[in-house]
Amino acid sequence: MQRLDPTRTVLLVIDVQERLIPAMSAESAARVVKNVDLLLDAATRLGAKTIVTEQYPKGLGPTVEPLRGPIEASLAQRFEKICFSAADLPGVARAIDALAPRSVVVVGMETHVCVFQTVRELAAHGYEVHVPHDAVSSRREDDRRVGLELMQRAGATITTTETVVFDWLQKAEGEHFKALSKKMR
Repeated sequence: MQRLDPTRTVLLVIDVQERLIPAMSAESAARVVKNVDLLLDAATRLGAKTIVTEQYPKGLGPTVEPLRGPIEASLAQRFEKICFSAADLPGVARAIDALAPRSVVVVGMETHVCVFQTVRELAAHGYEVHVPHDAVSSRREDDRRVGLELMQRAGATITTTETVVFDWLQKAEGEHFKALSKKMR
C-alpha cells in the first residue's frame, strides 16, 4: 500500500443528507458530519478533488447544512442519484475516470448499502479505496460493522479520518498542519 497523495486522491462523499441523517444515532451523525467536514477541509487545502452524491434529494433532502459551505469551498462535483452505487452513475464514473486518481477515499451513508456498493465497484475497477470507519454511518451499528467488513473483503482499506489527513499532510509543520490539527481536537 502506498502513501495517500492528495493530488492523486478523490474524496467521494456519499449521501450525507438532511432527511437521512436523523435516522442515524445522534452520536454517529455528529461523528460523520465532523469527520467529513475535516476531510473536506483537508482535501481543499491539500489538493484532493471532491465528488458529492445525493440519493433521491426530492425525498431525502439536500446535503446537511453544516457541510454545504465546505463542499462549496472544495469545488466539488455534485451528482444526484437513485442507484445505490455511486459508481453505477455514469456521471460519477466519468468524473472519477477524468480525474484519474490512484486512490479514492469514500465516506457517507449508509455504510452497508450505498457506501459498500460504491466501494465494491471502485475496488473492482482497480482503484485503491480507503474507507475511514469514523466517517461512515448506518441506521444500525451492526449494519455499519458488516458494511465495513464487506468493504474490507472487497479490497478496501478500512482506516480513520485522522490517518487519511496525516497521510495527506506528510509532516507536522506548516499552516495546513496547524489548521487541520486544531479541527481534530
